[in-house]
Amino acid sequence: MRLVQFRDEEGNAAVAVVEDNATLVPLRGVASVRELAKIALAEGITLAKAATAQMGDARIDYDTVARSGRLLPPISHSDPAHFLVTGTGLTHLGSASARANMHTGDTKKVDETDSMKMFRMGVEGGKPGAGQHGVQPEWFYKGDGSVVVAPGADIPSPSFALDGSEEPEIAAIYMIDDDGTPVRLGFALGNEFSDHVMERQNYLYLAHSKLRACALGPELLLGDLPSHVEGTSRLYRDGKVIWEKPFVSGEDNMSHSLANLEYHHFKYDLFCHPGDIHAHYFGTATLSFADGVTTQDGDKFEIVSETFGRPIRNRLKVSEERPVKIRAI
Repeated sequence: MRLVQFRDEEGNAAVAVVEDNATLVPLRGVASVRELAKIALAEGITLAKAATAQMGDARIDYDTVARSGRLLPPISHSDPAHFLVTGTGLTHLGSASARANMHTGDTKKVDETDSMKMFRMGVEGGKPGAGQHGVQPEWFYKGDGSVVVAPGADIPSPSFALDGSEEPEIAAIYMIDDDGTPVRLGFALGNEFSDHVMERQNYLYLAHSKLRACALGPELLLGDLPSHVEGTSRLYRDGKVIWEKPFVSGEDNMSHSLANLEYHHFKYDLFCHPGDIHAHYFGTATLSFADGVTTQDGDKFEIVSETFGRPIRNRLKVSEERPVKIRAI
C-alpha cells in the first residue's frame, strides 16, 4: 500500500490511498499520515490496516491533483522543528569510488582516502548478525521539516552554494511513540540534494554541503522495503534530457543493513523525543556530478522507481543573496 498527502479543492490537508496508480481514495477523519499513525498505535494495528479502516467511498483522479500542484510531501509535522531530516553516506556498494575521487587530492591511491576506509569498514562490518550492532556509518544532518519541498516544487539552492545536484535515494520515515520508541511508518523515494563542489574542497565540509533543501515522495510505501530496488535518475535542461542513469538500492545493493543504520541513528536519546518525525536518507551510488555534469538554474530533476509509484520532479532554483545580520541586545 502507498499513501499520499495532498490538499483537497478547498485547500484542506488530506491523506489518500493510491489505487491502481491513477486514483486516490481519501481517508476519513485524518488530515496527515502522522494522525493516521497515532490511530494505528492506539489501536495496536499496522498503518496499512488503519488506512484501510479509514477509506471512504470517494475517488479522486490522481493526475488532476498532481497537475493542480496539490500534492504534499508524504510526511509532515505541524511544527517543522519536530521533523528531523538526516542521512547516511557510503552505504551502497559502488558508492565509494566517486567520493574517493573527489577527496583524493595529492594522494594518488584511492584506497588511502578516508572515504574508502569508511566504505571498507561498512563492507566488512555493516551487516552484523541478528541482535548485533555493526560498524557505524557516516552520518549527516540536513535540517528540519522546513527543508523538505513538495512534489513539483522548486528546490532552492542558496546564493553561496558552489553546486546543487541530485542524489537519488530512499528515505525511511519514522515517528517516535509516547514511550520514546522509534516506529517506522514506511519508505519514500527521495532527492537528497547536496553541494558536491563544496564537499570536494575538503571532506570536513561535508556537514556544510548537506545543509540544503531536499525532496520526498510523493508516495509513502508501507511495509517492508524490497531487498532490491531499481530506478532511474534524469536531469532535464530546456526540456531535453542531458543526463540519465539507472540506480539501485535496497539491502542487496548496500554495505550496511537497514537495521544497522537505524540503530546508529536512534541510539542517541535526542532522536527519541515522543511525537517527533524523522526522515532518514540511506545513501546512493549514483549522481550526475560524478559524471562531470554541472547543474544550472532552471534544470529539472526526475527520480523514478516503480516500487514507489510516481516520480519525484523538482526544478532547481538559485536563491537571491540574503544578507546575514546579527543583532546583539
